[in-house]
Amino acid sequence: MTDINTTECAEQQEVYGFPRLNEPAPEFTAPTTHGEKSLSDYRGKWLVLFSHPADFTPVCTTEFMAFAKRAGDFADINTELLGLSIDSNYSHIAWVRNIKEKFGVDIPFPIIADLKMEVARKYGMIHPGAADTSAVRATFVIDPDGILRAMVYYPMTNGRSIDEILRLVKALQTSDKYGVATPEGWQPGDAVIVPPPGTVEEAEKRLTMEGAEVKDWYFVKKKANT
Repeated sequence: MTDINTTECAEQQEVYGFPRLNEPAPEFTAPTTHGEKSLSDYRGKWLVLFSHPADFTPVCTTEFMAFAKRAGDFADINTELLGLSIDSNYSHIAWVRNIKEKFGVDIPFPIIADLKMEVARKYGMIHPGAADTSAVRATFVIDPDGILRAMVYYPMTNGRSIDEILRLVKALQTSDKYGVATPEGWQPGDAVIVPPPGTVEEAEKRLTMEGAEVKDWYFVKKKANT
């Protein structure tokens, strides 16, 4: 078996545009509505990078307003927001101003202008089956070390749940902090799942674990901080 080193992985990302979980997120430097931004600008913070098909479209408008309304909640958990579409900076600025005028909502986060589709291709946002010149609704969660931790794709016709993206970031942070997994629908304060034991002896001890909900040796839930 041949190992693929980091350089080869990066080259494959450049050519084929398929970022992979738990590997470095593709680097970029691009113009935005808040000036030039690079992935490295977000080191030390979590980043939610999300694309939308086009400015001045109704579904995208609802998503951007929802992201804007939850921006403070993301900031509270050390998370920045960064939008992207294959539109010009002038189009982004006009759209942001229109949202403020028509809906009374300020968009506080930057939006990448990706006319050459350079960032979109690196992140696999272009799906020819959906559209050749528009980015699908893709969402990428990148951790403070620049590692891609989650990615979610939606069709062009259906909007995302921003509450779910916020919940996902909180779940990832909890997993990192306590070395646990989170069950379906987990919310902060809910019980978490203890990693399965690696030996027969550990499995036996797991059955009598105190302060936990023990269903069987492989299924144990407890509070995150216990």
